[in-house]
This record gives sequence, structure tokens and C-alpha cells, in this order.
Amino acid sequence: MSLKAPVLFVSHGGGPLPLLGDPGHQGMVDAFVSIRRRIEALEPAPAALLYISAHWETGQQPELTSASSPNLYFDYYGFPPESYNYRYPVPGAPDIAQQAAQLLRSAGFTPELDSQRGLDHGVFVPGLMLFPEANIPTLQLSLLSTLDAAQHWKLGEALQSLRERNVMIIGSGFSFHNMREFFGPGSAQADQLNHAFERWLTESLSVQDNNKRRQTLLAWEKAPGARFCHPREEHLMPLHVCAATAASVFDQHWQFTVLGRQGSCYWWS
Repeated sequence: MSLKAPVLFVSHGGGPLPLLGDPGHQGMVDAFVSIRRRIEALEPAPAALLYISAHWETGQQPELTSASSPNLYFDYYGFPPESYNYRYPVPGAPDIAQQAAQLLRSAGFTPELDSQRGLDHGVFVPGLMLFPEANIPTLQLSLLSTLDAAQHWKLGEALQSLRERNVMIIGSGFSFHNMREFFGPGSAQADQLNHAFERWLTESLSVQDNNKRRQTLLAWEKAPGARFCHPREEHLMPLHVCAATAASVFDQHWQFTVLGRQGSCYWWS
């Protein structure tokens, strides 16, 4: 049996707030401590990390960062000055970018390599928490601005063989992403919809049959609370990429509360 790198989906919180000690993110921070322990137990350590972040969309076709020493892209606004001084000097992975691009071409995409774009906070915030040594080559794959679930599933399927090259795939989004509700007064109905979608998501990812699991997740808009939890689905699509790449049932699930709303992370071995 060949070794495969794991797949991980993280709900990454609000901008830099997890790094700033925000008390509303303590549950997420605690979950990330557990995730980091699991990462540290990997033998061997991943050869590279490929992130799919909710914060990069590129039209009809995907793009990959290909800088050998990527900068950081501070794509958030209105936070304290110290949140714009983070450093995360990971090496890039231009060789993996080339390999991933070829896999995507074989799947019918026409990917582009971007040597200028920095790693956004969907990468460096979880990166600082999970891989603080900053010593694993890291690159980022964009979402398609269509936000079509089937196309993102296809992206994930195309990347499957990277796992056999010990490349860990990390989807960085959020299982709940309704910004108004994060900062609203809250209600029993909001809690019910949030919890119903979380249950549906975990149950759907637990379906044993690969084809049925795919069909269920592609029809995510029919889930209870779907559009309440995701008025726009950019924070959900990284999960679809991960589920397609993993092609199996997850084997660990972390659930926590962020700013009064439930969120989840999933790990596939």
C-alpha cells in the first residue's frame, strides 16, 4: 500500500483574530492545537503543502502560486497595526506548481502559474498555527469564480495523485460563513439553521459510497440551512475540493464555536 499524504479542511476564523487572542476564537485555537499534534505525528512529514483558500478566485480557470519565496498578501482590513507585520517565510514550491498544473491540464483545465501573488490569510493564518516552523514548501491553488460545486469537485479529483508524492492538500474556508450572523444579535432560529447544516455536512461526508457521497455534496444547496450558512459559497468550495481529493470518509472531525457559530475541521488519512 503506497503512502499518501493526508487531506485537511480547516475553518480558518475571522481574518487575523485567531492570532490576536480574540476570545471568540478560543474554541478554534484549541482545535488547531489538536490538529497540530496530529500533523507533528506524521512520518514522514509532508514534502509540500497545497492550500485551496476561500480568498482567491480567478475566473473560469485555476491559478497556482509559483514563487520560490512567496510574500504574504494581507487581504483584510481594519485590524490592529500588528496584524500587518506577520512574517511567514515558507519556501515556495514551483516544482509542485508545475506538477499540479499538468494534472489540471490532463483533467481539462487550463491553469496559469502566478509568480507574483502572495499567500493570503487563508494560508498564513492557519499556517502560523499549524506549521509555525515555516519550513515546508507551500503553494496555493485558486478557486474558480463560478463557484460551481461540480467544477471544484473536478479540481479535487485532478489533484489526487499529488498525495502519493507526499503533498498534503489543505482546504481553508469555513463550514459556516454568514458575516452578518457572526456579528448579529443571534437567535434560536439562527442556531437551529447553523446546527442543522453542520449535522448535514458531517453526515454527508460520512457516506460510505463514493458516488453517493459526491452526489450528496454536489447538491449542498438542498441541505437544511444551506443558504443561511453560505449566502455565497466561496468558503464551502475548499471543502468540496478536499472531499474529492480524499475520495474517502474522513477519519477525524473537530467541531467548535467561533463568534457564537459552530464551525468544523475535517481530516482524511
